Amino acid sequence: MPVAPPNQDSCCKNHFGLHLFSNSLNSSGAEPDRAESFSRTGTTMTSPIVRRAGLACLLLLVPIAIAAHASSITLPPETPAILDKIYSFDLDRAMEAAKRMEQERPNHPLGYLLEAEALWWRIWCTSADFKYGMSDARRRPKLQADQHYFELSARALSLAEAQIKQFDSAEMQFYAGMAEASAARLYGLRAENRNAARAGVRGREHLLRAKALDPDLADADLGLGLYNYYVDTLSSIARILRFFMGIPGGSKQDGVRLLEHAIAQGVLTSNVARFYLALNLHRYDQQYEKALNVLGPLVEKYPTNPLFQLARGDLYAKLGRKQQALACYRAAGTVPFQDAECQTHVHELVRASLAALGAQ
Repeated sequence: MPVAPPNQDSCCKNHFGLHLFSNSLNSSGAEPDRAESFSRTGTTMTSPIVRRAGLACLLLLVPIAIAAHASSITLPPETPAILDKIYSFDLDRAMEAAKRMEQERPNHPLGYLLEAEALWWRIWCTSADFKYGMSDARRRPKLQADQHYFELSARALSLAEAQIKQFDSAEMQFYAGMAEASAARLYGLRAENRNAARAGVRGREHLLRAKALDPDLADADLGLGLYNYYVDTLSSIARILRFFMGIPGGSKQDGVRLLEHAIAQGVLTSNVARFYLALNLHRYDQQYEKALNVLGPLVEKYPTNPLFQLARGDLYAKLGRKQQALACYRAAGTVPFQDAECQTHVHELVRASLAALGAQ
């Protein structure tokens, strides 16, 4: 029989760095540190606000075939190939291609977001640990090397907002929301309370504006769906603190509906919405079979992504399907890597996962 994991309000409201502000609300209650955050124009500021609120607005890019339905997002033609490299875990080549896009389209936000996305997967890979029967990136220290990542997010935000000032569009509001969320997820992983919350809430505002301009923009439903889902999973104490701090509320039911819409209709976010929905069904609802069905197509599409393999192995393990879990964990361990640090860390996750099943 599958065993439900312990309550994870205080340990893993994140995946790929997706820490929610309830992490801090459910923690010791100590006053969080001050830290710099990027403003709406790319400058820096300091602000007292609880961490991780809007990290539920996190948007991760994901490659899919461009759907036939209408979308207000116009992708540069090289975008799908770059995204395929990212989610196949060919991160060095993905970053090279993203930098070429930046050079060829210096005023378009997407190239900078793509480079940040490739960097994020490397960050997640080297930060994750294995707890509660699943691999997840929960916490990491502040590193000087993170500055480039924040600069990419700030550049994308500045470019999007500059175009919004000239002509407000759903596409640029969407990119601005992605840029804010891109910064927020790393702030959350580094436990920078106020910065994560400020960026996340600003990201939500951009996404709501994008939907107001284009109600059919399903890609914005990823960030809005995650926000709704996570805010509604907070503990009672966290809900009270959220109310007094003015953090907008949400509905888990609406969150699931929005994620499902992003899966069905998203041009950029379909697959990543699938990934996060599967993770939430695993973490919070213990619906392991449903999560496995949601996640499966993504793993099949990108079998060389070790993090996808680990996630599927975790679900098989929770369902008591030991041999299938072992196969996924071992597949993650055989993926070729360009980055030695990432390879070492994934191998550690594989060993921990195998040990949890009494295997080597």
